[in-house]
Amino acid sequence: MPPSPGNRQIRCSIQSLSHRRLDGAPGLRQSGVLLKSLRRPIRFRVAGSDCTDCVNTKSNVVLVGPMGSGKTAVGRQLARHMEMEFVDSDNEIERRTGVDITFIFDKEGEQGFRARECAVIAELAARKNVVLATGGGAVLDPGNRGLLRDSGTVVYLRTSLAHQLERTRHSKNRPLLQNEDRAAVLQRLMEVRGPLYEETADIVVTTGNQRIGAMVREIGDRLREHGFAAPGIACADAGPVPADGR
Repeated sequence: MPPSPGNRQIRCSIQSLSHRRLDGAPGLRQSGVLLKSLRRPIRFRVAGSDCTDCVNTKSNVVLVGPMGSGKTAVGRQLARHMEMEFVDSDNEIERRTGVDITFIFDKEGEQGFRARECAVIAELAARKNVVLATGGGAVLDPGNRGLLRDSGTVVYLRTSLAHQLERTRHSKNRPLLQNEDRAAVLQRLMEVRGPLYEETADIVVTTGNQRIGAMVREIGDRLREHGFAAPGIACADAGPVPADGR
């Protein structure tokens, strides 16, 4: 059976990225650290010629949502109490490149960052038994949306503009918020991305002033209702989502 158009798109993206070197690699430094991945091709652990060979269908929990919704803070606790591995796509990009996301935006633009994001998500989604926290813009790519849906149960952490502003107020590593009118930027991003979060999600959970433990328990309950086999979640109250809790 020939691969579906979605799989062809994902496979082509992986093949092109895995052999592509980005311009301007030599001499890029931040605090003496080379932007390491600019000096070598992006490599993957994805096996086989088709993404359907490597994605573990519904074995993962995927968190999507806007910046400041708590994906990282909640995801870390959720993984701990579900006895799963926690991975964060933004953190993984920074770990591999040796620099922060703002630096990548400065040197490669948003398009360059999104290419790296697609590559990392393709690899992380192929793992088993992980809680994957994605960046706020990961859903912009249709290939990402399909891959996330195929690889796990997708939980949309929905939050208000007020909570986004509160949680991102001290952030220095959000290039799209380097603007005087942060509220207008967040509102505009949500107008574009909100329908995509809804489209991708299996479960929607609203985050606000709840403490992390309460959110983890709610997500666990919703996952079980959705048929996701997970250990019982009875966790200590880890406090509210911190400022810059992603």
